[in-house]
Amino acid sequence: MIDYHQHITPQNVGWIEVIAGCMFSGKTEELIRRLRRAMIAKQKVRIFKPKLDTRYSTTEIVSHSEQALPSVIITDAEEILKYSDDAQVIGIDEAQFFSLNLVDISNKLANDGKRVLIAGLDQDYKGVPFEPMPQLLAIAEYITKTLAICVNCGNPADKTQRIIHSSERVLVGATGAYEARCRKCHYIPNEN
Repeated sequence: MIDYHQHITPQNVGWIEVIAGCMFSGKTEELIRRLRRAMIAKQKVRIFKPKLDTRYSTTEIVSHSEQALPSVIITDAEEILKYSDDAQVIGIDEAQFFSLNLVDISNKLANDGKRVLIAGLDQDYKGVPFEPMPQLLAIAEYITKTLAICVNCGNPADKTQRIIHSSERVLVGATGAYEARCRKCHYIPNEN
């Protein structure tokens, strides 16, 4: 009997991991956990966040539980390619604030043998899929859906409820602007 596996030479293979969910579900916390483990393993890590997100820091990705890691601030996903040549692991937070070119860039990075970790909201405050997250979920090898706890009833929450008046789709905010809600307790605000 021939063992064909003995003739296979391992290749440098990259992949995409997406962490998606509503606000307050621990997406950034999970991203930071995975990135720290890569750092402990002495892998070269590069972390990116959109310039638009200035809630907790302008120089770090920061979870609602105040965990933080230094990051490169960028305005367009194309910049990731410029700063990640020597990185083995790429972390991208708040992916919903980037354009659809993040999909092609993530594929290119993974095809170049890099592990690409992406965290972002999968739905906007109306419960509509938040691009480019649906496309990223479709190409990812690994997907983690995080859930929060509904502030109204305590059920698992996968919706982001906007609690301040604004009809803008993108409104950067945290506690005081948004709450985690379950399917039953979530409603689309009257924007008239």
